Amino acid sequence: MRLSCSVNGTPQQVDDVWEGESLLYVLRERMGLPGSKNACEQGECGSCTVYLDGVPVCACLVAAGQAQGAEVGTVEGLAPAGELHPVQEAFLEAGAVQCGFCTPGLLVATDDLVNRSLAEGRKPADAEIREALAGNLCRCTGYEKILDAVRLAADRMAGEPR
Repeated sequence: MRLSCSVNGTPQQVDDVWEGESLLYVLRERMGLPGSKNACEQGECGSCTVYLDGVPVCACLVAAGQAQGAEVGTVEGLAPAGELHPVQEAFLEAGAVQCGFCTPGLLVATDDLVNRSLAEGRKPADAEIREALAGNLCRCTGYEKILDAVRLAADRMAGEPR
């Protein structure tokens, strides 16, 4: 099957996609976008989180064919011009990046949460942050620095220096 979709704003076409291939496999192995990580392959860890038509999904659970004609956004798309996105900067500054395996999914989930909250004219509360990131497992940080990074990203994206 031929898969045609837009990835990070760029039209993409991939031929000979097996109907059972995951979107994650196509992104990583066929499109050369290794940012989303392949960890559990069961939708439990969040390392492969991407946007599919603006909704965060675990790419390991999405059949590639489901992305036909869709807009896919990956962690690489957060910083298309090579400049770090405020969420990426916040994670680095807060020390929320250790081994890095969970980081791509956390960055996409954080971007989604902060954008949704700011669209409502507010920053996310701690309970919302915990709920939004509940599907992302991290074995290194103990989560406190991740929470700090989300708060910092929200401040920065709201235009508040910190």
